Amino acid sequence: MFDKGNEPKNVTRRTALERGVGVAALGAASAFAGVVSNAPAASAAARTPRGNASTARTEALPREVAGIRIPRSEVAQKAAAFAREESSVTLFNHVMRTYLFGCVMFDQRGVHYDREVAFVAAVLHDLGLVEKYRSPSERFELDGADVAQRFLRKQRMPAERVEVVWDAIALHTNLPIALRKRPEIAMISVGSGLDFTGNELRKVPSEVLEDILDAFPREGFKKNAVDTMVSLCRTKPTSVLMHPFAEVGRRHLPGFAVPTVEDLLLAAPFDE
Repeated sequence: MFDKGNEPKNVTRRTALERGVGVAALGAASAFAGVVSNAPAASAAARTPRGNASTARTEALPREVAGIRIPRSEVAQKAAAFAREESSVTLFNHVMRTYLFGCVMFDQRGVHYDREVAFVAAVLHDLGLVEKYRSPSERFELDGADVAQRFLRKQRMPAERVEVVWDAIALHTNLPIALRKRPEIAMISVGSGLDFTGNELRKVPSEVLEDILDAFPREGFKKNAVDTMVSLCRTKPTSVLMHPFAEVGRRHLPGFAVPTVEDLLLAAPFDE
């Protein structure tokens, strides 16, 4: 996942300010901050991951995990196969846990949702992190949403369902907005956030958590995620302008040029 083949882009802070394009709403900056939790991780989370890359890529998906049904429709199975083929084992396991954790949280609340749409959105939601699908400057969420849209159109999924999947992927790092949308959109943000930060982990029964981690181990997810965020900051820095990932770039990349919100404000060409 970590992109070692590309050299850092020569983008200065002034260049980024002068471009001033592709700036998303400031609300995106609160996406991960809003889901940070101090809840203690269950003991199952510390287990040594099982399996290896070769077996994980060839194993058939289980019909259910922890009592949660895995959709068996043709489009769902093709989406999972596509995500598995294009992703690392670590990333694929994350997207599967995203679906399962999302189901746990929404089933507990008795929320009705379209399981097929939720599953397809979950398994396809991080393809924008895969190097071959990275655009030069778009946010990874939009890259992933576009990849999913192209794939699902080829599968002849109805346009209104494809639109829900696109929204779910595009909004999955912006929890406050995703929560205002329909359940299939919100649960991708909730599920991925739970797996990313452990937010609300205490609400997952220990036996359910154990089953999920047995089926889809974390496989060094934390390090992989940090490496991937650093890679995005290094190779396409304008894509993280006003994005939570920019803070990772500022910590790990000396001279990281992407401006802060304050920089953008103070550089606005108005006389005051």
